[in-house]
Amino acid sequence: MRTLCASTLIGEFFVIGFAGLVAMKDPDLSMATVWTVSGIAMFLCVALCGVVTRPAGIVLGWALQIALIASGFVVPTMFFLGVVFAALWWASVHYGRKIDEAKAGFAAEAGSSTADAA
Repeated sequence: MRTLCASTLIGEFFVIGFAGLVAMKDPDLSMATVWTVSGIAMFLCVALCGVVTRPAGIVLGWALQIALIASGFVVPTMFFLGVVFAALWWASVHYGRKIDEAKAGFAAEAGSSTADAA
């Protein structure tokens, strides 16, 4: 699960950075505001890569997805990209758990067959 979720978060890191560049063109927003918000979101993407295996990491990941969708109020394209990344996040969590369960089953099976052979 960690690999899939981390890959999604790193993809979001870049999308947030590019959205920050687009948001800088808005004359109503200061550069400091745009990069403070974008920088915090980008930092969260990287930080969540390390805690994604914990339940709180998944919850924070969902909060990040909601914030990414909400950023569409500033950069309208982010409504679409936010939904795409929320779907990727769901798939990463869902299928990542299934892969982890399958790996554990294979490891248990390999351990029991090794013990039987000895």
